[in-house]
Amino acid sequence: MKTDKELFFDSKSTVDSERIIYTPSDFAKTSLFYLQETGGLKAKAPHTSSRSNLSSYLFFIVEEGEGQLSYGDEVFSLKVGDCVFIDCKKPYSHTTGVALWKLRWAHFYGPNMSSVYEKYVSRGGKPVFKAKSPSDYIELLSELYAIADSQDYIRDMKIHEKLSGLLVMLMEQSVYTVEKSAFGKLPQLQQVKDYIDRNYTERITLDFLSERFYINKYYLLEIFKRHYGMGVNQYLIHMRITKSKGLLRFTAKTVEEIAYECGMNSPHYFCRIFKKVEGISPSEYRRSWVK
Repeated sequence: MKTDKELFFDSKSTVDSERIIYTPSDFAKTSLFYLQETGGLKAKAPHTSSRSNLSSYLFFIVEEGEGQLSYGDEVFSLKVGDCVFIDCKKPYSHTTGVALWKLRWAHFYGPNMSSVYEKYVSRGGKPVFKAKSPSDYIELLSELYAIADSQDYIRDMKIHEKLSGLLVMLMEQSVYTVEKSAFGKLPQLQQVKDYIDRNYTERITLDFLSERFYINKYYLLEIFKRHYGMGVNQYLIHMRITKSKGLLRFTAKTVEEIAYECGMNSPHYFCRIFKKVEGISPSEYRRSWVK
């Protein structure tokens, strides 16, 4: 079996492939999600591609056939409709199965990609998942290829837009994965969020929510963070700070009055949390918006 060290194997004896190796502008490299390589391949014979310590993130989808991915210490079987999203700093390899596969892929990067990938993983995203709608991913990758192949003078911006769209789909998929694994608790989870939305000015604790909605507090903390992207307490603070910003901008109420109205019974605590979230004090925020 042939082994290749390039991004994707490209020997006429083992695959039919089309690819674009892309060179982004300096602006794209410092400010945008940018493309490194994209394409598609149809295996003609068994082969393995492998790589490690690559400053890149790889997404690919299996359109036909089957194969296998080795990533870190795990091995995954891949079938039609399966997607892969991995950090290529880690060692990985992928191998076509007896039913030779057809893939479509993109290698990409960006100044904030490590944080984005960490968020994906924290929300329950997996290196391998079954796509809810494979055609959506295939269409997006096809559009990405067409843009990269064009002479459009703003193509770096359009590539950024498509890669952002891909990341949105992946984040949504991570929520779908949580829904499948914790579907029995989702009604309670939605009820918890609705309760916080209605009662964020009241004193709310994790123990209180656990008892009220008959759900283990540690499990609630885990699935709430995965589903909504932040912990219960973070979400409660988010609601209170958002409400306070409206009051600071559109009322003449004092900072102390606003603190109590938003459920923070200590003006000092309110000011400290507000500055931690917004980077400025409530009074500075008010002055910057109310001229």
